[in-house]
Amino acid sequence: MQQGWKKSKEKENSQHMTAQAITKKDLRSYFTKEKLHRFMFGTREKQGAGKMIAIYGLLICIGFVYLYPIFYMISTSFMDQNDLLDTSVKWIPSHLYLRNYVDAGASLDFVASFFKGILIAGIPTVCNILVDMMVGYGFARYEFKGKKIMMAILIFSYILPKQVTMIPTYVLYNDMGILGTIWTFALPALFGNGLNAPIFILIFYQFFRQVPKVLMEAAAIDGAGHFKRFFRIAVPSAVPAIVTVVLFSFVWYWNESYLTELYVQGLSGNSIWTNLVVQLKNFDSSFASKATVGSTATSLNESVRMAATSLSIIPLLIMYLILQKQFVESIDRAGITGE
Repeated sequence: MQQGWKKSKEKENSQHMTAQAITKKDLRSYFTKEKLHRFMFGTREKQGAGKMIAIYGLLICIGFVYLYPIFYMISTSFMDQNDLLDTSVKWIPSHLYLRNYVDAGASLDFVASFFKGILIAGIPTVCNILVDMMVGYGFARYEFKGKKIMMAILIFSYILPKQVTMIPTYVLYNDMGILGTIWTFALPALFGNGLNAPIFILIFYQFFRQVPKVLMEAAAIDGAGHFKRFFRIAVPSAVPAIVTVVLFSFVWYWNESYLTELYVQGLSGNSIWTNLVVQLKNFDSSFASKATVGSTATSLNESVRMAATSLSIIPLLIMYLILQKQFVESIDRAGITGE
């Protein structure tokens, strides 16, 4: 009996050890280096899990850096003085205090500044699109003497500091009699020298280089002239580049406060042209001048400043939300290859 029990025990142990050996062998055969490499880094057809985790982790960190100030600004703009002084209130206010936006809007002269800002940023943007698109098309599709020199001058004009040309430009506008008007922004854009125009010319130049030459050659064979090829083939195909230029140009003109004060308003300050960014720059003084005794506007605090800042960026956020799909598609379509 005892020997039989020992034999059965030994048999069970041997079976258990055999099962463990088989399990380890199966695990080793399953978790091979190639499979682990495919799991972490993926293949040509599919992204690996480890690579995706690293990418999304990096994107979340970058997104947090950009979104944190916006969330803080919006949260603080709805707080009253009690919430600002209460250390227990961090992100969510005890109640939505909308008076901050009313006071900030009155100090910014929001309605008038908003529409004037649309004109200050919109008119030069339209000029940039029309002129820079033609210049970029000319550089991309035609060969002429001095082309490389002109491209070098174009790039040099972009890297040249604005402070170098600021005073001569101011004197020129003063002699022309356009200082303190919107022409100080629109006129340079009409001649391809608007705000950051070299970047837009290079965007159109690179895009038109990618348009297949066979399209232009086929149109030329059918009798289409230079302008007809430009307006019938080049312009419709340049929609992705146009969307990109519209967004960048409008945002840069909208956020430009120093040049707006220097050229559009003029140093005399008698011009009627202004925008929300310039009004925000002078917000403290305008808020104090429009404050009335006995009202909530007599107390300038962080919530009112955050409300004014929110009002100044709301148009840009709305424009981005409307054109987000077109902007992403334009970046994707800009990667087509030509001949």
